[in-house]
Amino acid sequence: MPEKANVAMPATVEKIIKSPDPREPEKAQINIEEGADELYKEIRIENALTDDKGDEVKLKEGAKVEVAVEAPPSGVIPKHE
Repeated sequence: MPEKANVAMPATVEKIIKSPDPREPEKAQINIEEGADELYKEIRIENALTDDKGDEVKLKEGAKVEVAVEAPPSGVIPKHE
């Protein structure tokens, strides 16, 4: 099976946003440091991850992370096409 095309961009967890509704999850606001246009450098995701042991974990403010984008071979074309 061919590998997925991918890119990883360095980023930092800028802040953790608590939900006003306890039924809704908190969010992690992430600032992409390189590789994103100025207006699109901040993203927010649900602050729920799984570590390599399968345990649930959360990001903490100030953490250095990578934002990755992956695409299957059927989702890409050669750059000069």
